[in-house]
This record gives sequence, structure tokens and C-alpha cells, in this order.
Amino acid sequence: MAQIRNIAIIAHVDHGKTTLVDQLLRQSGTFRSNQTVAERVMDSMDLEKEKGITIRAKNASFHYKDYKINLVDTPGHADFGGEVERSLRMVDGVLLLVDAVEGPQAQTKFVLKKALAAGLAPIVILNKVDRENARPNEILDQVFELFLELEATDEQLDFPALYASAKVGFACREWKGVEEATKLGMEPLFETILEKIPPPKVDAGAHFSLLVANLDYSDYLGQLAIGKIYGGRIRVGDPIVCLPREGIPRRGRVTQLLGYDGLRRQELGEAVAGDIVAVAGLAEVEIGDTFCDQEDREPLPRIEVDPPTVRMRLLVNNSPLSGREGKFLTARHLRDRLFREIRTNVGLQVEDGGTAGSFEVSGRGEMQIAVLVEQMRREGFELMVSRPEVIYRKDEAGRILEPLETLYVDLPQANLGPLLESLARRGAEVENLRHLRETVFVEAVIPTRGLIGFETELVNLTRGEGVASHLFREYGPKRGEIVLRGNGVLVSMEKGTTSSFALENLQERGVLFVGPGEEVYEGMIVGENARPDDLLVNPCKTKHLTNMRSQGEGKGIILEPPRSLSLEQAIEYIGPDEYVEVTPGKLRLRKKILSAIDRRRAEATASA
Repeated sequence: MAQIRNIAIIAHVDHGKTTLVDQLLRQSGTFRSNQTVAERVMDSMDLEKEKGITIRAKNASFHYKDYKINLVDTPGHADFGGEVERSLRMVDGVLLLVDAVEGPQAQTKFVLKKALAAGLAPIVILNKVDRENARPNEILDQVFELFLELEATDEQLDFPALYASAKVGFACREWKGVEEATKLGMEPLFETILEKIPPPKVDAGAHFSLLVANLDYSDYLGQLAIGKIYGGRIRVGDPIVCLPREGIPRRGRVTQLLGYDGLRRQELGEAVAGDIVAVAGLAEVEIGDTFCDQEDREPLPRIEVDPPTVRMRLLVNNSPLSGREGKFLTARHLRDRLFREIRTNVGLQVEDGGTAGSFEVSGRGEMQIAVLVEQMRREGFELMVSRPEVIYRKDEAGRILEPLETLYVDLPQANLGPLLESLARRGAEVENLRHLRETVFVEAVIPTRGLIGFETELVNLTRGEGVASHLFREYGPKRGEIVLRGNGVLVSMEKGTTSSFALENLQERGVLFVGPGEEVYEGMIVGENARPDDLLVNPCKTKHLTNMRSQGEGKGIILEPPRSLSLEQAIEYIGPDEYVEVTPGKLRLRKKILSAIDRRRAEATASA
């Protein structure tokens, strides 16, 4: 137990957590000298590699001297904060990574607040000090001020700080340049971990107890419960009891015990208090359950995460083109998949919707739910997704409250005017505006619903140079109406195949989402109108042939490339009366009510 160290790596998104894990595993000798290892080896999901971010917290370990160090790599994006919160229950200290150029960001504050509240010992690592515009000493002062703001204890304020470059592969206690630091490698960080991170706070002589903090599945072993052992020891073949949130305790037997060696799991004969292990032998386990030796034991405090602030509706796909690509189409398939997800994803909540074949999915942000939908799409599901909606509350006086977030934006000074216009339109209030060398830093309070689609708009406003991050602040009085989409859409009135002749005329009306030769149906959105109102169009219209030669005969048709929307962009774009149709091969935008006549009737009924 004294030879074990459990640490989590926490930081804002893209500050270098996964790259640091790569270096720690390499320089500790976890990989063979001739072994080929991919970059960001902890990013095992396809979506993580494509997006360049961590989505799920993952475990690894390495040995240094006579110590075993268990690592947990955590996400940096605010939408996946639930992964961070449950990971902190398995560790006794954290490595806080801060970019030596950008400094502490929104998610830095969030993850550090959770770590300090849990009483964990911090080590601060100023990453990317080898960059030309790095300012490590100034950033270190900002980090100390952040610790003071978050009311850290005296012991936590006495944190060690290291200067590092995860990409190059060094971490040093005093910054004397890249050449000197490279000679040291990660040795100073290894030593600091052993000195400053305490051994696990457990009771080896007590009865066996383990808190389930993660779940996995093996085709050979069934469900695996992953967590830290808080007391006693466990062996293969021992009887165990699962204490759930509700219901009677369930008995089982340990059929397999797995520890971590690098990235691989290895079979163990027994494990002792303080270690992080995976236990097989019980099914239907949930995150937060307690494993122990007897039914009359007191369960460990459950893992609690912040409540969700955004919800979306997922429905069975009922469009005219449904069932052509997907393997899982029915409400039963959709329900089973969603309820299977919430057993391993503590940040999501799922409820049955008000209509048949619909489900309400709640999470921290639209990106978290969009990642789930993208995973389902790749698994062969067909479904429809509604526009994100915020989750309102009521105070004691009956007033409606909505979630508010603190928004941080760093952008070029030339784009400040358009940004302030956008923030005003989205109901934001600017609290701080600071001019730096060539950029401007803006801090504002904005309703969560005002953030929908903001990052895409920021990319367009700043040509990709603006950086935004946000952090949940509080529930406050509901603000006025927010109009996020000023333009209407072009809605198909026909079912058929699009023609170049029709699209050439339609592109003068706005921006098209479809190209020639694509199948469309009545009620499908084929483009964005240049005017505020929706417009019914016929994208399948063909040129009438006669025996007379027309003036335009022989002229080529020139079409602009259609606008291609990603799943997240499509979800942010649609209006309250629209859906995104998601299939393994296509994304289509459509009206909830496909028939134009039925839509007019519904509008008349609503206004009556």
C-alpha cells in the first residue's frame, strides 16, 4: 500500500494531458525500446483521435523504482466534467497541467475546484515552456491566484511547480533552457510524485470495500467493475456483495481480478487496499455501487456529479428514406442502447419521452450528447435528434430560473466589434474586457441557450483565430428571447432526386445543403434562405424538352459546392420545429411536420 501512488491528470482541453501520459509511459520503461507506439496512445476511441480531445477517462499504470503509479487520464472539455468528477474518487493527488502560453482557462478552474474540494494534493506543471511566447513565471502567479480564489488549504497552496514540455519530453524544477531540461527528461516529475503525492488513505486491516468508479465489458468475462479498493484485500474466488443505490444487495463471486500494467490489463491473484483494479463476477452493476464482503456493511459515499443543464430529444427515424442504411431502427433498439449508455456515463440522464419512440437525454452540453449520437450512428443506428433545450428550474417564489455560464473568449482585436454584437444578441453581459498585445480577452455571463451554435459563429467571425471556453456558473432569472438563426430555410415540396437545373435556380435564393443527384422528400430542408422566412421549393424540377432550340442550349450549369454540416453543426443549426435525421451514411435536416398543409394547420391551431 505504501508503494502505491494514485494520480489523475487534469487540465483545460488541449493543454497536453494525453501527450504527457505518453511521455510518462515511455520514460518509465513501460514500452519496449523497439516498440512502435502511436501518438496520444490513451486516446483509444475513434472520435477522440478525430477530434483530438479526450472523451472518456482511462486508466494506466507504470513502475518507477519500487513504486507502482496508477494514472487516470481525464477529459478537458467542460461537457465531459462527469468523467473528471468520478475519476477524482479513485486518486489521492492530481497533476494540474497549465499551458505556459494561455494560462489557466475555464476548465482549469472547474477541475481544480473539484480536486481541491476532494482534499487532493496538487502538483502544478507549466507545459509548453519551449514555445517562443511562453511566459511561465507570469502564468505561475496566475495559478497561485486561482488557488487562493478557490480557497485552497495551506498544504495545497504549498504546491510544487515544474516546467515541462510534454511534446519534447522533459519536466524540470528550475527553468534553464531546453538543452538543460532535455538532459533531465521526466526524472524530476517522477521524484516529485513520490515526494508530494501521499499513499492511498485506506485501511488494509479493515473489511474489503471497493467503490465502482468505471465500467467496462469483456466478451469473455462479462461486465467489469473498475474502482479503488478502500479497505482489506480481495482474491480470485472470494465471495463479494454489491450494495446498489436501490434494491436488495446482490451476491456473487470474483471470477477474475485484473490490474493495470501500462495500458494492458494483467491477471492478478489478489489485490490490496489502495490499488485500482477491475473485478469480474457481478452483472448489472452501476457506477457508484459499493463492493464488500458482507450484506450488512455500510456502503461508501456514492459518486455525485453536477446535474445536467441541456436536454435533447432522440426519436425513432420515421422519414420516407428511413431503414435503408441502419441495422437498429426500432424504439426497443434505441431504448436499450440509451439505458446501456447511462450505466457507464454518469453525466447523462435518460427518460422516456412524451410520445411513442422518443426519449429525453440530458447532459452538460450539446457536444456530450452529440458524441453519443455519433457513436450510435457508427454502430448502425438510425434516429432523429431535436434542437438542444436548456433545463429550467423554479425558485421558492415561483420565478423561472435558467442556467448561466461564464464565457471566456480570446480573439484578435479586429474582430472585437462583431463579437460584442453577437454576445448582445445572445443575451450576454460583458464583465471583463482586457486588451493584450494583439488580442483581446473577453469575459461575459451568458445564458446556456445563448451558447448554442456560438463556437461555430466564433470560428466564422475570426476565421478560426478565436478561442472560447465556458464554465457553468449558476441558475439565474430567465432572460429575454434569444434569436440564434436570423434566416429561414428552403424546404422541399416534392419527393424525388435533385436536378442540376433546379439547383442552379435555387442557389440564387440562398445557400444549398444538397448537391445534384441526391434523394429528397417533402419537408426536407435543402438549404438556407437569404430571407427570414421559410420558402417552399422544388429541387427536383427538370427542364422541359421541346422541338424548339432554346437560347440557353449548350450553356453549362455552374453550381456552388453545397454547405456540408457536421453532426454538431447540424444540431446547433436547426430550429425548434426541425429535426436532424441521422443515419450511418447521411445527415439530413427536416421539418418535424413534413406536409406543408399540416404545418400551416398546426401554426393556425397554435396561434388560435
